[in-house]
Amino acid sequence: MNIKSLLLGSAAALAAVSGAQAADAIVAAEPEPMEYVRVCDAFGTGFFYIPGTETCLKIGGYVRFQVDWNDNNVDKNWNARTRALLNFDARTDTELGTLRSYIGVRGWADSDYGRPTTDPGTTFEIDEAYITIGGFKVGYGYNYWDAGLSGETDDLGSNRLNMIGYEYKGDAFSAGIFVDELTGFQDGNPLGTQSAAIAYGDNDAVGVEAMVSGKFGAVSAQLLGGYDFNAEEGAIRGIVTAAIGPGELGLGAVWASGPSAYYDRSEWAVAAQYAAKFGKFTVTPAFQYYGNVGYAADLDWFSNDAWRAGVTLDYAITSGLTFKSTVNYTKVTGDTGAGFDDDAWTGFVRLQRTF
Repeated sequence: MNIKSLLLGSAAALAAVSGAQAADAIVAAEPEPMEYVRVCDAFGTGFFYIPGTETCLKIGGYVRFQVDWNDNNVDKNWNARTRALLNFDARTDTELGTLRSYIGVRGWADSDYGRPTTDPGTTFEIDEAYITIGGFKVGYGYNYWDAGLSGETDDLGSNRLNMIGYEYKGDAFSAGIFVDELTGFQDGNPLGTQSAAIAYGDNDAVGVEAMVSGKFGAVSAQLLGGYDFNAEEGAIRGIVTAAIGPGELGLGAVWASGPSAYYDRSEWAVAAQYAAKFGKFTVTPAFQYYGNVGYAADLDWFSNDAWRAGVTLDYAITSGLTFKSTVNYTKVTGDTGAGFDDDAWTGFVRLQRTF
């Protein structure tokens, strides 16, 4: 073997040994990059992407401290309550439109001074929980009747219930129709009248409601109707608002063929208010008149009338912190079912932190 062959063989052997040692060496893995929360601006402010998904989530809510008061000549003329609301709004763009799920959970801490210390009065409940996609909505929440005037004087109907339906929303026009599960009337004692409390049986009743609304420059209008198949009665309501001067004028009217789950306060009512804005302050004087308030055991309307007048003050203290106070006077006359005239002062003071 010549010297050239010996050198080439030695080099090949060293290369093989080096390769084997390199294969056996321990190499530290590089750390995986962390996925930070990304802002999602597709659905407005406050949304962020849930890590690892294309779903945008917004978390919000409020804490509210409120003191209610009245002069109803009873032992308890005031009561302090604290309310908390936490909501989760999740949205995803799909080929069928925006898929949305909303959950709102709320609770009251009501330390009523007439309640034993063993019963703190704390309650928790679902405020709203529903799914929407492409205009379709199913779940539990506030229906169209809850959207009244902006003050704290009018009483034009309100409901939270399970529903299924469809809603179209355009730039200046919207319309919707929903089938509702109804469980009973709103109130068994509207405006102090001695009316029967009505709760539906185990097979809860069904109702249908439909709404159309439009915006015409500074004027907005809404027409709403509902029919309660258990009560076999219906109600219709119209609301018009217009920007005038430093605020907004609101007018509302409702008529019911008979008491039902959609409206059971009176056979008819009209309401008016003006929300005047002055910097951080909003002052809202308002008035509502009721015709034939309350109902008898046979569900016929009483032959009476009532009116309510009041004023609400809102003050934006700072970003996320607001103050609200309202004072209302209600007068009921005529046949209330118990043969008495009723008048009362009511109101509340509220401080609310929203986030």
